[in-house]
Amino acid sequence: MPDPIVRAPRVAWRGDGGLDGVRAVPGETPIALTYNRTTHAVMLASPADLEDFGYGFSLSEGIIDQASDILALDIVEVPEGIECRMDLAVDRLEALTKRQRRLAGPSGCGLCGLDSLAAAIRPAPSVPLGRSYTPAMIQDAMRALPAAQTLNAATHAVHAAAFWTPEQGLFALREDVGRHNALDKLSGTLLQADVAAAEGLLLLSSRVSVEMVQKAATLGAPVIVAISAPTSLAIETADGAGITLICIARSDGFEVFTHLDRVTPRMARHVG
Repeated sequence: MPDPIVRAPRVAWRGDGGLDGVRAVPGETPIALTYNRTTHAVMLASPADLEDFGYGFSLSEGIIDQASDILALDIVEVPEGIECRMDLAVDRLEALTKRQRRLAGPSGCGLCGLDSLAAAIRPAPSVPLGRSYTPAMIQDAMRALPAAQTLNAATHAVHAAAFWTPEQGLFALREDVGRHNALDKLSGTLLQADVAAAEGLLLLSSRVSVEMVQKAATLGAPVIVAISAPTSLAIETADGAGITLICIARSDGFEVFTHLDRVTPRMARHVG
């Protein structure tokens, strides 16, 4: 399989001199996601944690509802890239086939295979009530990210999505050149482990766009904490889904944009 870290020859210029050497850069590979030998999508992604990617992508796209909907999953290297080959349960395959037939033809808007602009900004599902957290907990969670970002430490060029709970700390972290892919990989990890996203914080090393909120809502994550800023549509969607959106999370604080009640100065308590 391709290496997620590639050493690329380069010439580094400093002042008037050039120095030959190599730089570690993230690998990027076409990944075909196929269901019962029919290609549904091709994504450019880091060639790591691809089984998690298959499960998480399938969940966020509404192709599956639970891990058992995928009967078999194989990661196969082919000359053009990598295939994530999945076999679906009969009812899920029938639903996917009907959707693909509906999308066929020239009438679509061309945005990520969606058939209308309304589908692109569809309301996200409502999330569980979940828990509340103190500011110290939120900052502790974000401080745990850098040490676990091994691919980013080597390349300084990838995104991370992670899951943190007060009891276990950093439960899982996945990295990818694409922020959406990193979140899908994390979703697949939690789905296979049968871990409820409502029990912890979803941590992101990127900005928060509407697609990231939609994926988080599908996963059932009540709290998103991100290093960077949200978009306006992300804020609107998070508010409608009942998600607490925490952004600009730095060592000296953070900003809460929606559903402020899950952040409390007192000791966190379980609320649902």
